[in-house]
Amino acid sequence: MYLFFIYLMIFFSSLGLSFSQENKGCQEKTTKELKKEKIGIIIYSNDPETVWNAFRLADYSQEEGDTVSVFLLGKGVEAPEINNPDFNINEKMNSFLEKAGKILACGTCLNLRKTKGKANLCTVSSLSDLYDIIKQSDKLLTF
Repeated sequence: MYLFFIYLMIFFSSLGLSFSQENKGCQEKTTKELKKEKIGIIIYSNDPETVWNAFRLADYSQEEGDTVSVFLLGKGVEAPEINNPDFNINEKMNSFLEKAGKILACGTCLNLRKTKGKANLCTVSSLSDLYDIIKQSDKLLTF
């Protein structure tokens, strides 16, 4: 019987439930109550839907109070130039920037494509800046 009780405690604790007096009842923390995070997002794609979803997440994360930095790498530096009737990427990028988001674009990748990018949307950057984003982020996502 004692062993059964131990198994039950392990099972319920794996579900996030506690048997302590401090936590009376099962209270879930809402997203806004969770610790604010530093999120780094690396976009390596020029697929319109992928880039659009990456910026949707970046924008939403900023709204939740997280600090988000986006780094455009490889084909990702083409993001500001993508025109697609189904996915308005420039609108999402602008919305993200309005919420104090930061978008950096790899200068080497821009040079390989013989373009300068859009200065109003992203700052030309370097591998050193990408390294800083990686080191400083609590979470790092790639698209």
